[in-house]
Amino acid sequence: MTTPLLVRAARCEPVERTPVWFMRQAGRSLPEYRAVRERHGFFEVAHTPELCAEVTLQPVRRHDVDAAVLFADIMTPVLGMGVEVELVEGVGPVVEAPVRSAADVRRLVVPDPEEAFAPVLEAVRLVRAELPAEKAVVGFCGGPFTVAGYLVEGRPSRELTRTKALMLSEPALWAELLETLAEAFAAYVAAKARAGADAIQLFDSWVGTLAPAQYAEHVAPWSARVLAAAGAPTIHFGTGTAALLEEMARAGGDVIGLDWRVPLDVGRERVGGRAVQGNLDPAALLAPWEVVEREALAVLDRAGGRPGHVFNLGHGVLPDTDPDTLTRLASLVRERTETAVPA
Repeated sequence: MTTPLLVRAARCEPVERTPVWFMRQAGRSLPEYRAVRERHGFFEVAHTPELCAEVTLQPVRRHDVDAAVLFADIMTPVLGMGVEVELVEGVGPVVEAPVRSAADVRRLVVPDPEEAFAPVLEAVRLVRAELPAEKAVVGFCGGPFTVAGYLVEGRPSRELTRTKALMLSEPALWAELLETLAEAFAAYVAAKARAGADAIQLFDSWVGTLAPAQYAEHVAPWSARVLAAAGAPTIHFGTGTAALLEEMARAGGDVIGLDWRVPLDVGRERVGGRAVQGNLDPAALLAPWEVVEREALAVLDRAGGRPGHVFNLGHGVLPDTDPDTLTRLASLVRERTETAVPA
């Protein structure tokens, strides 16, 4: 049985070339995705297995990347926990009734993932059945901290002031909230792996707002629980995490995602020699091709051809990115890293 290239890289095994995929590759940068969205709402796509599988596979067909990341929202798991979420265009997830009290936390339910997320799991099976064996299916899940931030704030917030105030002033209630989320998310990622996901990425998008001591005490134990439950190789990712890399590595993850603010080789040393993913600045893709090429080759140069590198952006593909640039970038990474692997 062929093991996907990304999985072998995640294990720091020698590979014939560096695997490449892009966060948010299934989305607004693709005209074929926009055509689907003209007829169907976001959650309709995400919760209809055939539509979800189609959107998930679109960037693999177009860019020939090495992984299909399942099309879903960071709030998908909480929909099964009894939370009403509306995806507002230009804003993001908006929670009708924010979670701010003990009563609010205790209303959250931990669902049976096979029942609550049956359409998502069927989409995983459909994608895995259609995808070539050497390409990976990546399932993703929001980190407990980041999702708690949406629940407490009620909408996206870069400062997360309500969230951090709750975390610091009511640590017992905060722990209860994250324990509930971690229990649900652990079951969710494990179910995705059973359905055929080859790897799981934990997106802790907003964790960079925290100091290392805050992260270690109030976040790491619950992120660790989700990562440990996956039953597949895991990628642990956050943005603005230059101060947190050591703590994130201690929390877990076979691969640590690096954003563009940390040089790849420096980040790798700081996470104890684990595999790393990244870390081209997404904004570079809006520049002329010669700039994209220069910046991508700089990332590969810092990777140094060592086993254990997954090429990606430092965050998601920006909506205005030309899809042809992504296709050329994937091709560039393949061509520049291809090498013979000893038998």
